[in-house]
Amino acid sequence: MNHSTKRVILLLTLCITGLLFSCSSYKNSEQGVATYDSIKANAYGADDYGMKKYVMAFLKRGPNRVNDSIEVARLQKFHLENIERLANEGKLVLAGPFLDNNDLRGIYIFNVSTVEEAKKLTESDPMIQSGHLIMELKPWYGSAAIMEVGALHKTLQKKHITD
Repeated sequence: MNHSTKRVILLLTLCITGLLFSCSSYKNSEQGVATYDSIKANAYGADDYGMKKYVMAFLKRGPNRVNDSIEVARLQKFHLENIERLANEGKLVLAGPFLDNNDLRGIYIFNVSTVEEAKKLTESDPMIQSGHLIMELKPWYGSAAIMEVGALHKTLQKKHITD
């Protein structure tokens, strides 16, 4: 793993940890304490710490970069449709590009517990199939609350990502 990937992992971990600590400080206004929700914990696959296993994917610039803008647009459309399909199937809980133009292009967080499962999912991505992108997969242990991001996101989006 190169130095920039390690920095991104550290940054993501710090951001998500900060979010979790701010969420954990949320208090039930009537009781003054956070309330454990066993139904949600079970539905999200949370362990006793409210955590679960995921696989994080780092999307990187691949060896077969397509230069034809029409072909890149076509691949990008199919890439976004694949992201949406995986999210709708509950296999992808978080995805997004990095906003600079470095070799590290984006991340996925897969709702699977093994790298092998995630590898099969990544093989469905047209950008991976074409070699335009490659993925580095890492097992990751994070908050089960991330499972709620997709539903929350839908309440915030005015435009659909594939439009």
